[in-house]
Amino acid sequence: MADYYYISYEASDGIGRVTLDRPEKLNALSRDLQAELVECMLAADDDPDVRVITLRGAGRAFCAGYDITPPANQAALEAGQAARDNIRVDMHRMKRTPTTMNTIYNLSKPVIVGIHGYCLAGGTDLAQHCDIIIAADDAQIGFPPVRSMGTPPTHMWTYNVGPQWAKWFLLTGESVTGKKAEELGLVWKSVPAEDLGDTVENLATTMAKIPWELLAANKSIVNKALELMGRTTLQFLSAEIDAVSHQAPIVKEFAKKSQEEGLKAALDWRDGPFRDYRGSV
Repeated sequence: MADYYYISYEASDGIGRVTLDRPEKLNALSRDLQAELVECMLAADDDPDVRVITLRGAGRAFCAGYDITPPANQAALEAGQAARDNIRVDMHRMKRTPTTMNTIYNLSKPVIVGIHGYCLAGGTDLAQHCDIIIAADDAQIGFPPVRSMGTPPTHMWTYNVGPQWAKWFLLTGESVTGKKAEELGLVWKSVPAEDLGDTVENLATTMAKIPWELLAANKSIVNKALELMGRTTLQFLSAEIDAVSHQAPIVKEFAKKSQEEGLKAALDWRDGPFRDYRGSV
């Protein structure tokens, strides 16, 4: 395995353990982190000694979303805005996200993700492209950017919670706790935060007793059932819809505030009129 900067990896007993390791940024999904994550997971998928992959986040959150920190220099800022203003360029750019998430979803080996703290925005895209989600009871799960930044660039919500709850998440930007997420079927199980690591490890250990050939076959048939519902096509449509939504005036206003007043001020402006997204249901 290569050395990584934004993630960490270790393997033993048939389990490959991947950790998002950017705790100072709440494991925000920068392009570099995503590239390392895909490289690591593909390598684990090819490793004959690994049967199951687990995914966790270091620090106080699993993942607070995509890295939306404004570029430090004016040239990069203007180039980014020009890309968003050209809808065809923006569509092309946004399709990188479902490509990344689909790579994880289509691994032959099961991926168990354990989420704690914040699992917001891009964190939910990543978690929902894993095979089984285990949450800490007090985890906070939602997609607040729908309030002012666009739409999710991938869409697994309807498959996991049905259309009514999917609409609630995406029409309010509100979040739920891990406990509530278990009730909705968004996560397989919710456990006390202190038990999350052991619960993930115990399930991975159980799966690792089964030969890879059977794990891969049984994962594959469930994935194929979702493909018959149009899952992959929907992911790329989601990226296109996100690009279209970037043309809305409020999205441009959020970008302007973020550039001029800083990201924290823009987030305060976005979430101020709503209940605190750190858990409302």
